Amino acid sequence: MFRISGTRNIKSGTFLLLGSLIFVVYFYKDSTDPNTISLQVDWRNNHERIKSPTKNNTYVYSWPSCQQNMSAANISGFSSLPAGIQNFLYYRHCRHFPMLLDVPDKCGGVDKSADIFLLLVIKSSPVNYERREVLRKTWAKERLHNGVWIRRIFISGTMDSGFEKKRLNKLLELEQREYNDILQWDFSDTLFNLTLKQVLFLEWMERNCPKARFLLNGDDDVFANTDNMVDYLQSLKDNDGSKHLFSGHLIQNAVPKRGSQSKYFIPVQVQESDSYPPYCGGGGFLLSGHTALVIHNMSQSITILPIDDVYMGMCLAKAGLSPVSHMGVKTLGWYIPSSKLDAHDPCYYKELLLVHRFLPSHIYLMWHRIHDPNLKCGASKKILSQDKAVNYKW
Repeated sequence: MFRISGTRNIKSGTFLLLGSLIFVVYFYKDSTDPNTISLQVDWRNNHERIKSPTKNNTYVYSWPSCQQNMSAANISGFSSLPAGIQNFLYYRHCRHFPMLLDVPDKCGGVDKSADIFLLLVIKSSPVNYERREVLRKTWAKERLHNGVWIRRIFISGTMDSGFEKKRLNKLLELEQREYNDILQWDFSDTLFNLTLKQVLFLEWMERNCPKARFLLNGDDDVFANTDNMVDYLQSLKDNDGSKHLFSGHLIQNAVPKRGSQSKYFIPVQVQESDSYPPYCGGGGFLLSGHTALVIHNMSQSITILPIDDVYMGMCLAKAGLSPVSHMGVKTLGWYIPSSKLDAHDPCYYKELLLVHRFLPSHIYLMWHRIHDPNLKCGASKKILSQDKAVNYKW
């Protein structure tokens, strides 16, 4: 350290003090203005998010807690909205939350992430321990299939408060020690925050796993035939993950639910438009690494909507891209044509990619039954052929 003259020191100190005051006033204004949230993010990025480097030159990131935007209460009709909608509007501007659990080296570093052919991104609430354990032993098991790697990651927020929140966080921490497969942020893991969970993951992916070829994005209560998924993705012509792909149960001409009794109630205060773009059901869909990063880029300028699958469709639409239907994805469940048939006959699921709404025990049993080398499906194939929505040859 060296000394400078008294006069110069005073001038420098005055200048620094004045500059600091200007910054504080400007930052306070910025933090209350949703339209300038990107400036707030940049400041945090430069000063608070990096915690420590890892062996693969990746970083563990975190952010301070995001504060309520109290001005949301001034929205017309705000007081008449359900508490869940009000809370969503209070925090709608928030794009960053403290990270509790991270796996920055999951993909082996930025360059080695190209070795991951299929990354399983599974939305899971902290309380769903049994589901995660079953998936780790069945369709989400990390393995080499057809010469390519399948990797797994669960994405989660937090639940409850006080001692119960601490217990659930400790549960995830113990799972992390054993499996190294959880991303967790300190936000409330609710239905209306599923979009936030997606946005946070996509940011993590751009930072830590940008070259993964393909992704399955789905819930922890689906039965996914990930072997079939690899077969399907390997069969694509001229697409190694570097081109657009977004495929699942296609939903078109959908509209916001305006009735307050609906689970998916979206009032005009959240979205004025009376229509949704085409999208794929959020229970599970396949997308390329290229498309995932496009969605991440588009999301930077699209206000968060609490319906996560619709929001994905909005990001695609802004990019001029479209989702497509895959007949092997059944996010609304699958109708079996007769009550006399076993709805869990493995022959009905052996050729599919994904079916929504499975209990953990049913997932465990189904996975083992479809891999039974003695399974014979001659009679069942005739029944399956009646469902014109199934395309066995993809």
